[in-house]
Amino acid sequence: MANGPELERSFLRHTLATIAYRGAKPLRDAPASFGTTEIGGYPRTPVMILAHINDIFDWALSLARGKSAWSALTPKEWSAEVTRFFLGLKAFDDYLASAEPLHETPEKLFQGPIADVLTHVGQLSLLRRMAGHPVKAENYHKAAIASGQVGREQPAPKLEFD
Repeated sequence: MANGPELERSFLRHTLATIAYRGAKPLRDAPASFGTTEIGGYPRTPVMILAHINDIFDWALSLARGKSAWSALTPKEWSAEVTRFFLGLKAFDDYLASAEPLHETPEKLFQGPIADVLTHVGQLSLLRRMAGHPVKAENYHKAAIASGQVGREQPAPKLEFD
């Protein structure tokens, strides 16, 4: 069993795999119009939220590398931002899996960028429901989530609810 820094990195990597799994649900099979759907009074469209998530992953990786750099990029089209989501997850996960030193504590990486992304993934799920295209709820405790599994292709749900 891993200990100390290895355990911390392992936990962060599992958290990224959880984000990939949960994030894939509202991204998968979303109608082409979903990214630009405006929900009455809500200031951000789904593609704006997804672009923000992607900016957060870029920032998180820069923190891990010891060069805090924030950049809010102009959102691209939905499919490009979906691709960027999984590429950003992979880049961050690859760094955590490497022997390269972490220049930020795991606690700070979790409480800042990772927790922020979890919040925004929840927003995407909520907006998808509000847009009339809900994803099925599931028992995430039973999901086949594994460290390093951060790509677009995720395991099928084990127990979904109608």
